[in-house]
Amino acid sequence: MKKQKAFLVDSEKCLGCFTCAMACRNQYHQEPGIKWRDVHPLGKEAYPHEERAFLSLACNHCGKPQCLVNCPVGAISKRDDGIVVQDRSKCIGCEACVVYCRYQVPKMNPVTEKAEKCNMCVERQDAGRQTACILSCPVGALQLVELGTLDDPRAQQYPTGFPKHEIQDPSTRFIGAKPPHVVETKGNT
Repeated sequence: MKKQKAFLVDSEKCLGCFTCAMACRNQYHQEPGIKWRDVHPLGKEAYPHEERAFLSLACNHCGKPQCLVNCPVGAISKRDDGIVVQDRSKCIGCEACVVYCRYQVPKMNPVTEKAEKCNMCVERQDAGRQTACILSCPVGALQLVELGTLDDPRAQQYPTGFPKHEIQDPSTRFIGAKPPHVVETKGNT
């Protein structure tokens, strides 16, 4: 079995603080309006208590990345560890990766006129360091896992509120948020 590194997003722990997204911005200095990681509140249809459960999302480093399949110049590759890496120096700005990614992950940079996306901090990982988003999370809501050895029965590929695009086989896994436990005290009715 091939290796596949993946993000594990724990919505039970996530506070929606955006620290992961800000750490990514601080690490890579994206242009205004460009986000490689973002935090999305789950809507009422996915979670009954609005604005209390979140999904921290970045590139899914898919098993079958359509950005890679459709890039005409080979600017996107998949490493042996499953990380989908984009080489912006090869990008010609054709937007094929933007169009074919069903998760709308690659973004066009208006300054460079090239696409860009999360590379799972490969340069940090190759140096033995943690990704910026995971390192920054104050509650441990993000982890890096190997899908072949992930043994958490709570982990889901398509939780409620996350689009199901099986052709891409997204590697990100999620632990869904549970409704809060209601504590009743005497005198409350």
